Amino acid sequence: MEFKYVQTTCPYCGTGCSFNLVVRDGKVAGTAPYQRSPVNEGKVCPKGTYAHEFVNSPDRLTKPLIKKDGQFVEATWDEAYDLIAQKFKSYKPDELACLSSARTSNEDNYALMKFARGALKTRHIDHCARLCHASTVAGLAASFGS
Repeated sequence: MEFKYVQTTCPYCGTGCSFNLVVRDGKVAGTAPYQRSPVNEGKVCPKGTYAHEFVNSPDRLTKPLIKKDGQFVEATWDEAYDLIAQKFKSYKPDELACLSSARTSNEDNYALMKFARGALKTRHIDHCARLCHASTVAGLAASFGS
């Protein structure tokens, strides 16, 4: 049995916590603390603890899907990229929007903002935290003030 640790960064929030992926026989099997991380000092939140579970999921997409005749069919990466480029050319800036994620780093969010405004020429960019945490923010504000 081959067993190793692979240091990585947690894919969830933008904090940048580190942990080790536990790899057994070439498959990700779990997470373990990375004690030298200056960000999280070996501690990992519940999301990070289970961050490996999607890697080997049978539901995970591994090939691009393109809609043909109302159905999604597998395509090559070249076909998918060609379709994306073709579609981008046909849209006007006000018809495009970008939604960023709390699962990426601040740098990735910044890069998406620059892409949306600079390349796509759209002002329509938002972040998932503005909507999905609205109820918790309202509850915290009512309980503890803002």
